Amino acid sequence: MLKRSAAIALGLTLLAPNTIFAATAATPATPATPAAPAAAPAVQSEDLGLELTKQFLMADAWFQNSGEAKALYYQGYNLASLMLDKDLADKTVTKKRAVIVDVDETVLDNSPNNVRMMMEGKEFNPDSWNEWVGLAQAKALPGAVEFLNKADQNGVDVYYVSNRTVDQIPATIKNLQAAGFPQAVESHLLFKDDVSSKEPRRQQIEQDHHIVLLVGDNLVDFAQVFETKNQADRNKAVDELKEKFGQSFIILPNPMYGDWETALYGEQKLTQEQKLQAREAALTSYESAKK
Repeated sequence: MLKRSAAIALGLTLLAPNTIFAATAATPATPATPAAPAAAPAVQSEDLGLELTKQFLMADAWFQNSGEAKALYYQGYNLASLMLDKDLADKTVTKKRAVIVDVDETVLDNSPNNVRMMMEGKEFNPDSWNEWVGLAQAKALPGAVEFLNKADQNGVDVYYVSNRTVDQIPATIKNLQAAGFPQAVESHLLFKDDVSSKEPRRQQIEQDHHIVLLVGDNLVDFAQVFETKNQADRNKAVDELKEKFGQSFIILPNPMYGDWETALYGEQKLTQEQKLQAREAALTSYESAKK
């Protein structure tokens, strides 16, 4: 089991020291008669939860520590800046320009909360997520503030389209403003109400704007066609829209969570044990690769 000291050694950033709880598995009682070994104890839900979340340790470590992660964010926003310059040079555009960005793992770094869940052996929990959002302490991701301020300075509207809930708008405004993001006002934060799909919100912006580009860490940040729980369909849609990536779609790295994971489970609601099995089944083994 991962100890807090091990996480520190890996350089993981925790939410706060008092939120980390060391969990230890119960030691089975020694059988009275050695000749008759006790049956293996049933796997408990807590153990499965720890196993599931422990699998994200390296993803969290990579995201928080690697120069490669930072470089990919700079690369994404540098490319977005080049595409903005190209669009600004197009004098045929008559509508007011707009840039649409997601919030989480696109402009704000929530990895400390992900580490907290991993250390506690918990999957996503709305209450703990709301607690984290309320702190308004997420840091800006590399290149995000600079790019969006450039857009703002060139008269481009910036819209933050997120599936954070509408009641989280005040805390998010506080966080965005503290981090230096422009146009962090309620009218420019389009958050989830009753509908998870971002398509209606994108269409709302498009009614009176020319959308220059969209930036996100999840395929659903870009187009409705990606709103499928089928992995094969998601990948097929990526192939079909490949010309848009690096042009009007700027995607950023997030190995910690996202629809890429839920797509591994298909349309089904799986138990923790079934999730573990589905993750393993999705991998291509050495033996399979040789065939």
